[in-house]
Amino acid sequence: MKPLQVGITGGIGSGKSLVCKIFNALGVPSYDADSRAKSVMTTDGILVEQIKKEFGTLSYDASGVPDRKYLAAAVFNNPQKLAKLNELVHPRVVLDYAQWLGSQANVKYVLKEAALLVESGSYKELDYLVLVSASVETRIARVLGRDAHRTRQDVEAIITNQSTEETKLQQADFVIHNNNDTLLIPQVVALHQKFSALPH
Repeated sequence: MKPLQVGITGGIGSGKSLVCKIFNALGVPSYDADSRAKSVMTTDGILVEQIKKEFGTLSYDASGVPDRKYLAAAVFNNPQKLAKLNELVHPRVVLDYAQWLGSQANVKYVLKEAALLVESGSYKELDYLVLVSASVETRIARVLGRDAHRTRQDVEAIITNQSTEETKLQQADFVIHNNNDTLLIPQVVALHQKFSALPH
């Protein structure tokens, strides 16, 4: 029997990964689509060739690792190029996720964590969508504290490229508030109890 599939989304710095770690501590497996996408871009031969063809051989260094700076510069202020890169990567991640899901027997539900679940439309393939919500200022402060290589301008540009909180709220079934003024663990535990009790 296939487990229920629960999406975890939210803008950069909202605390998706932390929420997933709490669920993991409760025994729930999670698939981090963003880090898996990075892995697939290195290990999936078909995708590697597609990216080189579209963005040039400089997209990868001599050891076969994607040159993230080069790719980021190529897509950063170019919505068409960014859409093209997502078009190439997305189907391969979908395939990777399907294989991972097939290996998750005997669990009640799994999590799929991704920043762009709403933007890509892939939330429609899941049973429920949880939005991790935090104010823009809180998120910017978190990212600047975490990522030494990013400037405030970088983070604001990423936030601009992601869909608004309002758009995500319209699609979300549940919201976890992570503004540092509400305890996270009780919110996650309450959702865990809810998902564990749901019929397949």
